[in-house]
Amino acid sequence: MMDHAQGNMSEDELIAWVFGVDRRIVLAEAMKDQPILKASDIAQETNRSTQNISRALKEFKEQGFVMCLNPEKTTWKRYAITNEGRRLLKIIDDLYFSHN
Repeated sequence: MMDHAQGNMSEDELIAWVFGVDRRIVLAEAMKDQPILKASDIAQETNRSTQNISRALKEFKEQGFVMCLNPEKTTWKRYAITNEGRRLLKIIDDLYFSHN
């Protein structure tokens, strides 16, 4: 079930995938501070549309970086970061946000 594209991406390709689209950057930033993600909360905090953030969450889910905690619901979905998502955040942090 986890043989999505991210398994075949190098670290550079992962970085390019995230940073290539603004909504993914916004979501990656939000993931650092929130263990449980809701599109409406992130949208409100970042002045983006819920639809925009929902799309980013869907993309991250397809890549295996987040998992939906209540997939039976059609709205108000909640997401949690997966181990792959934590690895992605570490890669981003190490490359772009460490100021040592």
